[in-house]
This record gives sequence, structure tokens and C-alpha cells, in this order.
Amino acid sequence: MLIDWFTVGAQTLNFLVLAWLLKRFLYQPILLAIDERERRIATELGDADAKKAEAQQERDEFQRKNEAFDRQRAALLSKATNEAQAERGRLLDEARQAADALSAQRQDALVNDTDDLKLAIRGRTQQEVFAIARKALKDLAATDLEGQMVGMFARRLRELDGQAKECLTDALKTAPEPALVRSAFELPDEHRSALRRTLNETFSADLPLRFEVAPDLISGIELSANGQKLAWSIADYLVSLEKGVDELLKGRAKPEAQAEPKPATKG
Repeated sequence: MLIDWFTVGAQTLNFLVLAWLLKRFLYQPILLAIDERERRIATELGDADAKKAEAQQERDEFQRKNEAFDRQRAALLSKATNEAQAERGRLLDEARQAADALSAQRQDALVNDTDDLKLAIRGRTQQEVFAIARKALKDLAATDLEGQMVGMFARRLRELDGQAKECLTDALKTAPEPALVRSAFELPDEHRSALRRTLNETFSADLPLRFEVAPDLISGIELSANGQKLAWSIADYLVSLEKGVDELLKGRAKPEAQAEPKPATKG
């Protein structure tokens, strides 16, 4: 078999030309496109990694801020709770103090009302005793109660002795103003004269006097001079009577309290 070397050479030349053409106009652009695509993909992957890292950083920052916000919220809630409890305690204390003060005020008012009632009863009792005693003296002894009280006061003046008499004597003699005689009733002239004589005899001096009516001295007479005072009143006897009645009532209340039966218990 004969080989046509011209044909072989021509085909070889054609193949080389075709290979160069393919490389020049086909493979090279494809390779460049592939390389460009790989670079673009690598760049996009790098950008994606950077964005992922940035997103992770932002997520961590958000998580940190969220945790800090939770801690701050818990602290504020705890502070608000403590302040609310403290305010509640303060309000309870104020309410308790107000209740105690109100109770004390009511107790004081009750005590004051009781004292006022006692004073009213005492005054009314003194007035009634005074009226009854005066009527009894007028009916039985034909003498008035005022005269008897002046006599009792004069006797008390004459019975003064010791330091009480010395103090009253100094007060009467050194007083810049006349001695004051206060009585629950208007003293007649004869009673005033009797008191003057008794005072002059008792203290051995001519003492100036001025008289004054004082309704609060129920059935009584009072002598005062330079801070010293001497008085006599039916109220003194009523006070003693009141104390005696109180002691009697308290003495009877104790046995009654001790005699109260104890509540029965079941076995």
C-alpha cells in the first residue's frame, strides 16, 4: 500500500491550523471565562464569609445587649420591688401610727369626758349638799349656812400655828395690795366685820381686806395674799367622801372579779 505523503502532510497542517484556531478563538476565551467566574465565585464567597462574620458579630453584640438589658431590667424590677415594699412598710407604719394616735385621742377624749362628767357631778353634788345643808340649818337650828362657814373659817384662822402661821403672817404684812377674801356668796357686813376682827386678833395687825365673790368656790371661803393661801370649803369634805366611795367601789370590784367562774373545759 502506498502512502500519499502529500495528503498526510496536508491533513497534519490542517489539524495544526485547526488546533491553533480552536485554542485562539475557542479554548482561550472559555478558560478566561472560567478563570473570571472562579475569581468572581471566590470573591463572592469571601464577601459571604465577611458578611457571615459581620452577621455573627452583630448577633453576638445583640445577644450581649439583650443580656445587659435583661440584667438591667432585673435590677430595675428588684429595685422597684424593694422600693414598693419599703413604701408599703412606711405606709403601714404611718397607718399604724395614725390608728394609735386616733386611739390615743379617743382614749384621751374619753378620759376628758369622764373627768368633765366627774367635775360636773362633783359640782352638782356640792351645790345640792350646800342647798340641803343650808335648808337643814335654817329649819333645825334657825341659822344660815353662810354664817356657819364664816365661823368655821374664823376657827381655822385661830387654830393656825407653826410655820404655816408664820408664812401667812409675812405674806399679809408684806403684800403690796390688800389681802383678798373670796367666797362663793356675798358676805354680809357683819360677816366681813367678824372676819376682820379675827384676822386682826390672829395676826396682831390692822390688815386691809378686799372681798370678792367666786362662784367656783362652792360653799367655801379663801384668803390669799402675796402668793400664800388659806381656804375652807365643803368641797374638801366632798373630795374625801369621793375618795372613800371610790375605794369602796374598788374594794367591791376586786372580790367580784375574783369570784368570776372559770370557763368549763371538755375532757
